[in-house]
Amino acid sequence: MAITYYKRFRMEIDLDGSIQSPQLPSGFRWVGWDEELLEEHAQVKYRSFREEIDSHVFPCLGELTGCQRLMREIRRKPGFLPAATWLIVGPDTFVGTIQGVMDRGPIGAIQNVGVAPEFRGKGFGRALVRKALEGFYSAGLQRAYLEVTAENSSAVMLYRAVGFRRSKTLYKAVDG
Repeated sequence: MAITYYKRFRMEIDLDGSIQSPQLPSGFRWVGWDEELLEEHAQVKYRSFREEIDSHVFPCLGELTGCQRLMREIRRKPGFLPAATWLIVGPDTFVGTIQGVMDRGPIGAIQNVGVAPEFRGKGFGRALVRKALEGFYSAGLQRAYLEVTAENSSAVMLYRAVGFRRSKTLYKAVDG
């Protein structure tokens, strides 16, 4: 079986309180973490990643059951941070999801940023990242990081625009 290596960037940002609080367009609203919404996080995560490069890097993102399992695992992490975990809901559906945990350091770690394909290019990804960073800052954290697949150029550009800088290049091995 062949192994494929995916180039990934670890990107970091200092949290100094200068992140602007994100606003959503009319008809959209923030929904904070609630145990009862775990399934909705998984659903929008699946819609966001199922046909993207990251579903090859992390096959669980290409299956609804994998996204459900991943959400349960994130929720059980000792540093799970509800203040950095959000959904955006629109008039008819959930639009985006983000999860955050406090990692060793302590440092905030964004686990996933997912925006359903039909809502991309409208600023929802940027809003989700800023909302999570606000949650990390309110928890007293001074830095945050995320990892992104290098081929996902729109995500890399988004994170740079928010203020993240590449701190490390990693390679993820995936069985064929």
